[in-house]
Amino acid sequence: MKLAAAAAIALTMVAPALAQESARSTDGRSGSKRSATTNTRAPRTPWGAPDVQGQWTGSTITPLERPARFAGRTHLTAEEAATMEAAARKRNIEEPTVGAGDPGTYNQVWFDPAAAGLPDRRTSLIVYPPDGLLPYTPQGRVAAKQAAEHYGRGARDGHEDFDTGERCLTDGLPLPYWTGYNNNVFIVQTPQYVAIHAEMFHDIRLIPLDGRPRVSPQWLGESRGRWEGDTLVVETERFLDKSKYWWATSWRGARPTLKVVERFTRIDAETMDYEFTWTDPTQFARSWTARYPLTTNQAARGVTQGPMYEYACHEGNFSIVNVLRGARALGDITGPPLR
Repeated sequence: MKLAAAAAIALTMVAPALAQESARSTDGRSGSKRSATTNTRAPRTPWGAPDVQGQWTGSTITPLERPARFAGRTHLTAEEAATMEAAARKRNIEEPTVGAGDPGTYNQVWFDPAAAGLPDRRTSLIVYPPDGLLPYTPQGRVAAKQAAEHYGRGARDGHEDFDTGERCLTDGLPLPYWTGYNNNVFIVQTPQYVAIHAEMFHDIRLIPLDGRPRVSPQWLGESRGRWEGDTLVVETERFLDKSKYWWATSWRGARPTLKVVERFTRIDAETMDYEFTWTDPTQFARSWTARYPLTTNQAARGVTQGPMYEYACHEGNFSIVNVLRGARALGDITGPPLR
């Protein structure tokens, strides 16, 4: 509660200070390689730090992992990219079909998927390992398979049979692209803190920049930030152990073994390089890294334009009770009746 209150104070006290738009960098280097020099095209705060503030989206149709059909290829041709983006635009306006007995899901007006790939036409967000694939351990691969098979199916004996996202808790450390809707993050900063407000689940991270020690494990871990040249580096660890919960994406689950390092490098008025490295020896044989640009230009990604609004997942939401009631009606479980 104190963390959320402090984040709210930071969000209300600091206003974005964005400079005039300048030419977008196209040299293709990562933020870590840029950090040794000063980027004169990037906006800066009144106190001289790189300005990472604003409303950002990382929405893209480029997948996290490299599809099998592009094995061995790091980039699409211009023609392939154009074909995929045209197919995405068409798919985004078509209503999904459902089978008999399936209540379906939201119609397309409620979704907000992207319609654009990465500007450099890479075939995956993962840049390491070079094959663009998640380096699962055997345990991690089993967990991923079990989570996929459980999603929307499987036992529903009680509320803990729903994954954490279905329960409106969280889907894990918020990464700025990961869902079909609510893909924005809003960042504000002071000389002492950076606050990152994720639209999905209304997750807020208040990140000290003074090197203070971590105090107590959290659902989203404890984040600490520092500047390396023009790059904001955020290291997050000390996650609570929620490994026994169901997670929509199993490897994003909170575990004490998890550590995430993010790098934010402002490039120009509407572009920021974003990179994260994920380390969890219970799920992966080695660390892996994904990289993609964030933008304030929502139209360029084909997503809804406008400000962020409140995310209120459970306001008037009776889904969990009704699913449990339906499971009992079908005779799948023999628990007590729900009132």
